[in-house]
Amino acid sequence: MIPTRFATLATVSAAALLTLAACNKPEEAAPADAAATDAMTPASTDPMVGGAPMSPNETIVANAAKASNLTTLVSAVTAAGLGETLSGPGPFTVFAPDNAAFEKVPAETRSALMAPAGKADLTKILTYHVVPGRLTAADIASQAQAGGGTATLTTVQGEELRVSAGPNNTWVITDAKGGKSTITQADVAQSNGMVHVIDTVLMP
Repeated sequence: MIPTRFATLATVSAAALLTLAACNKPEEAAPADAAATDAMTPASTDPMVGGAPMSPNETIVANAAKASNLTTLVSAVTAAGLGETLSGPGPFTVFAPDNAAFEKVPAETRSALMAPAGKADLTKILTYHVVPGRLTAADIASQAQAGGGTATLTTVQGEELRVSAGPNNTWVITDAKGGKSTITQADVAQSNGMVHVIDTVLMP
């Protein structure tokens, strides 16, 4: 049942943040798909993204610049002129597409977006991945439970994202065009917000 999934996710998120003892659950209580559950478990103080430690004392842009799997996102943020904004106080919650997510976008579309003439469209897409405030996995779970199974988030771009429970204790984000993206790494804390890495670019 979906309510049970959300309750489980919220419990896991809260427990991991409050005490390291939550990592030592009895073996029989472990989910069947441990890898999928780990992806949604809140990150440790300095989680690794793209082989680099993400410091909670650095900004979204500074941390992303260190991650080898977020290089396309960083280039896009620079091309759109959003680096200064995402380095500001925020707080922001960013659903960050990794390099593989951008590879799913046709090459000609990526090239057009990265060109100066595509700046407005690129900015629209990138700001559609940003939600005001600092939302953890537990916050999303709580909103989804209150929303009958779906958390509806209003982005900086102005349109909405819908987040609901997916298979194997994952979160699935549905964009305005009906496209779906899965959160592959949740709760990467930043000095000015929170990052959740996703596997597909969201389209407004």
